[in-house]
Amino acid sequence: MIKTYLANFFFISTFYLILSCNGNKTTDQKTALPPTVTTYTVKKETAIYYNQYPATVTAVNSVDLKAQVTGYITNIYFNDGQHINKGQKLYDIDRQQYQANYEQAVANMNVAKANLDKAQKDADRYNDLLKQDAIAKQIVDHAMADLQSAKMQFAAAKANAARIETDLKYAVIYAPFDGTIGISQVKIGALVTANQTLLNTISSDNPMAVDVAIDQKQIPHFTIWQQKPPPTSDSIFTLKMPDNSIYPKTGNISLIDRAIDPQTGTIKVRFVFANENNLLKTGMSCEVRIKNNQSTDKFILIPNKALVEQMGEFFAYVVNDSSRAMQHKLILGARVNDKIIVKEGLNEGDKIIIDGVQKLRDSIKVAVAPPKTK
Repeated sequence: MIKTYLANFFFISTFYLILSCNGNKTTDQKTALPPTVTTYTVKKETAIYYNQYPATVTAVNSVDLKAQVTGYITNIYFNDGQHINKGQKLYDIDRQQYQANYEQAVANMNVAKANLDKAQKDADRYNDLLKQDAIAKQIVDHAMADLQSAKMQFAAAKANAARIETDLKYAVIYAPFDGTIGISQVKIGALVTANQTLLNTISSDNPMAVDVAIDQKQIPHFTIWQQKPPPTSDSIFTLKMPDNSIYPKTGNISLIDRAIDPQTGTIKVRFVFANENNLLKTGMSCEVRIKNNQSTDKFILIPNKALVEQMGEFFAYVVNDSSRAMQHKLILGARVNDKIIVKEGLNEGDKIIIDGVQKLRDSIKVAVAPPKTK
């Protein structure tokens, strides 16, 4: 009897305890307050900013030096990486064989010239005798044929001498323009083959070209900048170096490529920058910065902390008239200090949430905190 009473008592107590806990939980849920947030009223502001484009430094002129005759390298007249001037001697290829061939070709040409002179005199003399009917017509015909043959032999000998003279000239290699020469691919004594062996590479180093790929929609803007470049003192084109420093010289547009890449929808634009201090090197990766200098234009700017990123897309929460946080997808522009330009997704006058955005979800009820007083 006592055991039954105690069991019933324990069951009833547990039942009321569960009811009590559920009641408190329901009460807490009903009395939970919406999160308090701080808002920012969207407005348009003037902004000076830079659009940045990945770029590659390249030489305005660059050429691979290849041997044009076969032979052994006998002299090298520069140091690797040296600045060289146009016309400067760079390599010697063994000239002895080509010099001997040239002298023989000149001798052959002189023999052919002597034979031509003799044939010309014979032809002139026989023609004079023919006019006096003092010689047979057949002898004159033979003399004229010999003269024609002598002319052809002399022309061939002269052409051969010119060709060999060209080979002799190619045995000495000169710099085609001012620039920087690279590391020599051959050493003294190496055998090089005509039109095959790469000797070195020369690149111009001042000025330097900087190439970027732009979207085809931007072609009109770049065309205007190319046709009417800004003054050097107010150039909108600057360069951001790999270490994030700003290159001290400004640049201008040199050319816009002839065709759009159908795969990417982009076109190459080439800028030119002075390079007196040799800071720019071929192949260097950098960024071309284009300054927005239209100070009268106004843009929608919002604080960076209002942004929420999801799967590579950006959003902001806008508080509507019902005090609900509505998620808006944004198309962003350039960053300006601690703010960012919004191209699409917000309107002037929208109230966006700037504090506690990571805890929000779409359409949640919020309580807007009063503005802070200074």
